[in-house]
Amino acid sequence: MICMADEILIERIDQIGVIRLNRPDKLNALNMATMERLVNALERFDADGEIRCMLLAGNERAFAAGADINEMADASMVDMYYRNQFARWERIKRVQKPIVAAVSGYALGGGCELMMHCDIIVASETARFGQPEINIGVMPGAGGTQRMARAVGKALAMDVVLTGRFLKAHEALTMGLISRVVPREHFFEEAVRVCRELCEKGPIALRLAKEAVLKAFETPLSEGLEYERKLFYMLFSTQDQKEGMRAFQEKRRAIFTGK
Repeated sequence: MICMADEILIERIDQIGVIRLNRPDKLNALNMATMERLVNALERFDADGEIRCMLLAGNERAFAAGADINEMADASMVDMYYRNQFARWERIKRVQKPIVAAVSGYALGGGCELMMHCDIIVASETARFGQPEINIGVMPGAGGTQRMARAVGKALAMDVVLTGRFLKAHEALTMGLISRVVPREHFFEEAVRVCRELCEKGPIALRLAKEAVLKAFETPLSEGLEYERKLFYMLFSTQDQKEGMRAFQEKRRAIFTGK
């Protein structure tokens, strides 16, 4: 069943919460209304006990080709400060369940930054990635400089951010920006397949594993290792740990309940 709004389409596929950007005439440019509805949908799915992961997609032509420049072109510094548009992006960081991105066509500027907020990125061979804000007199503001540098390293991040050049799909894969590349006709299908695979895992372990990986970008190694161990020990208080290890011993498929 698909629930339609002006800017996004929301759908459930079994235990997967699907959100599709729906501004095809604007190459899915991210205006404030789109971001508000997108973040609200992510938060609802995150709180829904029947949903185990989320899938975020655009269409074949564009995942999202950037922010909606019409909303910013005449704004002053004070306007932008009080608008506080990046508060919505902070809410995406707090989503606990895995988010899989299905990317085809353009993922540029804010679209690339949105993609980098996701946990697993499945891209079509036609996908193009970049932070071209420099071409309109600004720079990335939703994490593009920081997440790009952490994903691909300083040299390539400087190249992408300072020149505005685009990365092709296989280049982005080689440099560690995305997770996997598939033919264009299969990018959404493969993302759904990945989501189904995640739905078979222990929900609590998935959340804590995501939390631990993200922690690695914000802490020294020693602190990150200590944090990882604590989460590892914590999982031994769950029914899913008992079921998973018992199923392994009995050579059968584990049935996880998120308890």
